[in-house]
Amino acid sequence: MKKVLPLVLFLFTLLQLTAQQFNGPLRVHPENGRYFTDNSGKAIYLTGSHTWANFQESRTPDEALFDYQGYLKMMKDHNHNFIRQWTWEHAKNASWTTDEVVFGPLAYKTVKKKGKVKYDITKWNEAYFERLYSRTKEAGDKGIYVSVMLFEGWSQNRLETPGSDPWEYHPFNPKNNINGVGKSVQNNGFDDEEMGTLHSTNNGDLLKLQEAYVKKVIETVNDLDNVLFEIINEGGTKKWQYYMVNLVKELEKSMPKQHPVGMTHSSVVSPPMFNDDLWESPADWISPATEPISWMYKGTDYLQDYKLDPPANTGEKVVILDTDHLGGHWGTYMWAWKSFVRGHNPIFMDSWVPLAGNYDREKNATIFYIGGVTKNDADHPDYEPLRKNMGHILALADRIDLVHMTPQDQLSSTRFCLANPGEEYVVYLPEGKATLDLRDADVEFVVEWFFPVLERTIKGTETLKGGSYKAIVSPFTGASVLYLKKR
Repeated sequence: MKKVLPLVLFLFTLLQLTAQQFNGPLRVHPENGRYFTDNSGKAIYLTGSHTWANFQESRTPDEALFDYQGYLKMMKDHNHNFIRQWTWEHAKNASWTTDEVVFGPLAYKTVKKKGKVKYDITKWNEAYFERLYSRTKEAGDKGIYVSVMLFEGWSQNRLETPGSDPWEYHPFNPKNNINGVGKSVQNNGFDDEEMGTLHSTNNGDLLKLQEAYVKKVIETVNDLDNVLFEIINEGGTKKWQYYMVNLVKELEKSMPKQHPVGMTHSSVVSPPMFNDDLWESPADWISPATEPISWMYKGTDYLQDYKLDPPANTGEKVVILDTDHLGGHWGTYMWAWKSFVRGHNPIFMDSWVPLAGNYDREKNATIFYIGGVTKNDADHPDYEPLRKNMGHILALADRIDLVHMTPQDQLSSTRFCLANPGEEYVVYLPEGKATLDLRDADVEFVVEWFFPVLERTIKGTETLKGGSYKAIVSPFTGASVLYLKKR
């Protein structure tokens, strides 16, 4: 026993020293703005699954607590390296179901007043911030980056399910706190800059409280390298989101580390938000939505279809392309490969633990299928191929010289090509056939095929000679990925 104990202590110390093996916090790569980098200078590609209870509990009272360790294991088993960490602002009710759904812990202390439990907005619930730090660090110890979501747009009434208003249980609702705050806030189902709603700069006494909360969150996780920030999920006016992005950046200026700040799309705000507002924002990374709205209202001559045909990323921002904003309960492996070769970082809103509560199946017919299979199930047939292929894409991204790779639609008849012309090409062939334009690449290439459905790689036995157009036929009759590297 005396000989074993020192060995155990040594191994424990070694594990402590090897945890958080990141080479500094992320920042936008100076040579290729589609990706992040760290002190290593390499392009860092992000992809992974996120689910609604991966930070706070989000469940009906009779459901089990979220298995965070099992979730991290699933992430590592699938070679994922990014978590979008969900935050809920309210204690009870979900606008998508009439079932009782509870959320916790929340950020503020509770007190009893006249027999009722209320919030003291001037005092923090330290258990909330301890969980925030420990879960973010645990993910980091496994090599996973975490986007810390600061606010949640669905924490007010979205008017989907009458009688299930989250605002009724929000700490900022004046009937729920002892501080008398929140009286000026209008609860009308969406964020409106003119009316003065929860996530607008015209929200009266709440803005200072939101600023204090942001500061507390940043102070809690600032020493961790694996942190990114997201202002809010599907809410917040443009003016308020811009304000919060700048606030995070200003607060971190005087702190040891600075982390990327992200802005995501919201369609339930007034004035309306468009993808252009994301590109023009002070955010380091953005998460756009498919936009028939932009086409209808702004007169653009094309449809920004990030779901079926993601437009190529220009490199002006890092794009973390999220199925959450494209189709809700949705995602396919084809979309992940298309997004990758178009210069995006795709992530998946995963029903690994289904969204709490039951849907009205008649109202939500789009997520109900014959046989009782719904897209709110972890084992929906589309999901495991997507999870696995996101991991395969990350493995490929780590092998190639991603810094010098850019979308080159014109080089392939499929229009899905990521390339450093003359050096490396990754081509997605939805039907296994393509014509490549290699006229300016008069060199020999080593050939490698990957078949997403089979998860199988085949290395070519012969090289491919460039210098002209090349008709390519995959050895597999389904969707294929061709990787060419100059010999």
